[in-house]
Amino acid sequence: MSYWALNTVFLLAALGAGTAAALTPKGRARTAALAAAGGTAAVVLVLTAVFDNLMIAAGLFTYAPDMISGAMVGLAPLEDFAYPVAAVLLLPALWILLGRASKARPPRRRP
Repeated sequence: MSYWALNTVFLLAALGAGTAAALTPKGRARTAALAAAGGTAAVVLVLTAVFDNLMIAAGLFTYAPDMISGAMVGLAPLEDFAYPVAAVLLLPALWILLGRASKARPPRRRP
């Protein structure tokens, strides 16, 4: 199984959650989460590029050449960027979706 085949599972799940969150009614939490996700994506992708290249250059890990696409950002294969993209999609989506669910039920009173 190639890295892209494995990444597809995570990216589809994250994309599904992100789509569901983007389709929720507008609100402050949704707007803030989506704006933060855009800024976070830029930062996380730059950090991934820098530190993945450093770790690969230091010999901490390697990739099987027949498992990667061959598209590279420095020494890092493009597949390395799928997990940060999935995280940037999934975490704000869960924040929006779970926050909306918690507002739907009344708060529990303590005795």
